Amino acid sequence: MENSEGVKIESTVVTEEPLISALDIALFVVIITVAYFWYFKRDKQSSSSEKKPYTIQPSSLSSIEQTSNSSFIKKLKSTGRSLVVFYGSQTGTAEEFAGRIAKEGARYKMKGMVADPEECDMADLVEMKEIQKSLAIFCIATYGEGDPTDNAMDFYEWLQNGDADLEGLNYAVFGLGNKTYEHYNEIAIYIDQRLEELGATRVHEIGLGDDDANIEDDFVSWKEKLWESVCSHYGIEETGEESNIRQYKLVDCSEVLPERIFSGEISRLKSYENQRFPFDVKNPYLSKIAVNRELHKSGDRSCMHIEFDIDGSKMRYDTGDHVAVYPKNSSELVDKIGELLNADLDAVFSLLNTDEESSKKHPFPCPCTYRTALTYYLDITSNPRTHIMKELIEYASDPKDQEKLKLMASSTPEGKKEFHEWILRDNRNIVHILEDLPSVKPDLDHLCELLPRLQCRYYSISSSPKVYPKSIHITAVLVNYTTPTNRVNKGVATNLLAQLIPTNDELPQPTIPIYIRRSQFRLPPKSQTPIIMIGPGAGLAPFRGFIQERDYARKEGREIGEMVLYFGCRKKDEDFIYENELQEYVANGTLTKLHLAFSRDQPEKKYVTHLLEQNADELWNIIGEKSGHLYVCGDARSMAKDVHSIIVKVVMEKGQMTNSQALNYVKKMEQQKRYSADVWS
Repeated sequence: MENSEGVKIESTVVTEEPLISALDIALFVVIITVAYFWYFKRDKQSSSSEKKPYTIQPSSLSSIEQTSNSSFIKKLKSTGRSLVVFYGSQTGTAEEFAGRIAKEGARYKMKGMVADPEECDMADLVEMKEIQKSLAIFCIATYGEGDPTDNAMDFYEWLQNGDADLEGLNYAVFGLGNKTYEHYNEIAIYIDQRLEELGATRVHEIGLGDDDANIEDDFVSWKEKLWESVCSHYGIEETGEESNIRQYKLVDCSEVLPERIFSGEISRLKSYENQRFPFDVKNPYLSKIAVNRELHKSGDRSCMHIEFDIDGSKMRYDTGDHVAVYPKNSSELVDKIGELLNADLDAVFSLLNTDEESSKKHPFPCPCTYRTALTYYLDITSNPRTHIMKELIEYASDPKDQEKLKLMASSTPEGKKEFHEWILRDNRNIVHILEDLPSVKPDLDHLCELLPRLQCRYYSISSSPKVYPKSIHITAVLVNYTTPTNRVNKGVATNLLAQLIPTNDELPQPTIPIYIRRSQFRLPPKSQTPIIMIGPGAGLAPFRGFIQERDYARKEGREIGEMVLYFGCRKKDEDFIYENELQEYVANGTLTKLHLAFSRDQPEKKYVTHLLEQNADELWNIIGEKSGHLYVCGDARSMAKDVHSIIVKVVMEKGQMTNSQALNYVKKMEQQKRYSADVWS
């Protein structure tokens, strides 16, 4: 038999012998009895825990909050709703879009609710047909290299592996993606097609949002046509009501005890004071900054080498993984909002969902001060979307400011043009808007409801756990730029990191919350497999870890394959990062070849792509004749695309293939994980 942990327990056969005493038998019976009760008590506890799985609930002071029911069908029926909007979100945008659709449903006599597929039993979709004039909408982002978001993974796998009969389910899908990535909106497209295959009825054609262009425009245009299709499909008419209904109500928490007030924790109150393993997106580890040094030798730009101390945390990472860093907004911007709105930033408040059936009781951890919300929980540096413009209209006392907001909130060509130029092109954030439209004075609690959540930032880990098991290294470029309105915008995370400089051992070291995100960007299983790495600038980061790992294997006496690195930067004497390390790896034989491109050290620009074209024979020898692996890290918009084109061209010429055959060859490399990309736009 097996115990609750699945470990086999072998029964012991006791052979009677005349020498055994009555006392021995009595002791034996006692031991067996104790073991019996101990085992079944554990088994009962285990069974109990299986029936009621542990879930992390949003932290709250309110007693209203209870464990959410996974049956969204029951919630729809009990509250007289017919519209459910699911979201697959990694950064919060899909969740925001889902909320806007659910809110608008009231205009079409469709009371809606927003649902996280991770918290729902998605098999209940088969029961949607029991609700009259029901509709399921999916706002689904594609993450990484064609992967579902974390919270949509189970739903995606359910669709892949199941064969549920979804006849009677009416649905529509909006995808969030980025055209600079190869797998553009792949997950949304799959879900849209798979739902139809399972018998569901598509009420409106799929919408594909491109975050590289203007995803807000894509969404608004799709949403308008969606409601036209909904009206036609169900034979309903728009009520014409466009009132701004608050999703959350303000609760005064001035009497709440200080120990019950959030001060920046992501989920659990006092989680930074009482750290508990495991650490993840809802429970980050407060890591000390062990090293923070400048990598650039000169010039006006900055690239930082930062080491996070994870000693004693039980955190483990693999070479190629990412580390998520939770930033905070600058006090200067936070104070500016307080000044512009004449608000007491230290007042303690809570925002409570007006929908009592919603599993999301608060937009962020509550109660807290306005200062905490604006510093740790809300994104005040990105470009606000059009729905925020719409909500701000009622707070404008100047007719000119009011008309400007109305125009930018509209879907007319003139409105879209104004929004694109004044918000996107001029790169205005909410602080800039309040500065440039001085009559707009929104209630601070309403503004906190409208602003999106501040998201963690992901960095490729630039170290190997074989060499640095107690620390995580990153390579981060400091982001600072001047906007068309002559304002200086600063990267939230990198500018915070730049300030976290370790001091001597006698003083407390600076800390920052982090967690590890797994990646598919992996070295080949066999150390003998040859690899090519292409990583200009900070794209070198994961390859530093790759090289460290292969160097470790070499020092252990294992055979390692060829390692070819293509690295590029502007000037050798200015931004050639990790130069000494790389030269040492070349000298000891770990790095077979180091191809360098310094774009501004000669009259004509020279990039890594030029070197790739020059070394076609070497490329084909490794990826074609030796079945090696190829890795790309860096800019997705141009560099990664150019590299892909060059690889296809090399395969055509050196492999003597047609264009179609070469594309299929490269596609097969990707499927076999022999061609991997870790890119950003």
